[in-house]
Amino acid sequence: MGNSKSGALSKEILEDLQLNTKFTEEELCAWYQSFLKECPSGRISRKEFESIYGKFFPDADPKAYAQHVFRSFDTNSDGTLDFKEYVVALHMTTGGKPTQKLEWAFSLYDVDGNGTISKNEVLEIVMAIFKMISPEDVKLLPDDENTPEKRAEKIWGFFGKKDDDKLTEEEFIEGTLANKDILRLIQFEPQKVKEKIKEKKP
Repeated sequence: MGNSKSGALSKEILEDLQLNTKFTEEELCAWYQSFLKECPSGRISRKEFESIYGKFFPDADPKAYAQHVFRSFDTNSDGTLDFKEYVVALHMTTGGKPTQKLEWAFSLYDVDGNGTISKNEVLEIVMAIFKMISPEDVKLLPDDENTPEKRAEKIWGFFGKKDDDKLTEEEFIEGTLANKDILRLIQFEPQKVKEKIKEKKP
């Protein structure tokens, strides 16, 4: 059993995370303690991740979205997230640099992992996002984006793609950086996520 699961975070992982995220040593160590409480094995399964994610959104159905988020951060595809993958996930979804966030967003939308995005993949993620928006908030959306189909159509239209075209990572990042509307449409209200995560901080 021993050291890997003891209360201390290895110096190597700590330094790596401080270098690649905005979190402080104190935050990382506190999160590691609460991570081990939730997941004594030191790894989170998809089900556990869905349950943790669900606590951030008690009034919504984040299961489908959480599954996609989990897939995009399970970088070695072993069906679990270790602490490092988990913290990188938190960082990317709340405070990464714009291009880092968009690289992550691309991997989120690239559902089959083949290196390009299709219109159907956009629709799949947008449908998952809509399950997390309350019916009251949906009523406030503009007419041309108040269903998953309309929103996916609008996103695809911004990129100037035909229905059966594919979108590369470079096109996705450049197009999104050049157009704030795309950024708004591809995200699930990140401010709300940030606020929820701040509330849950140990």
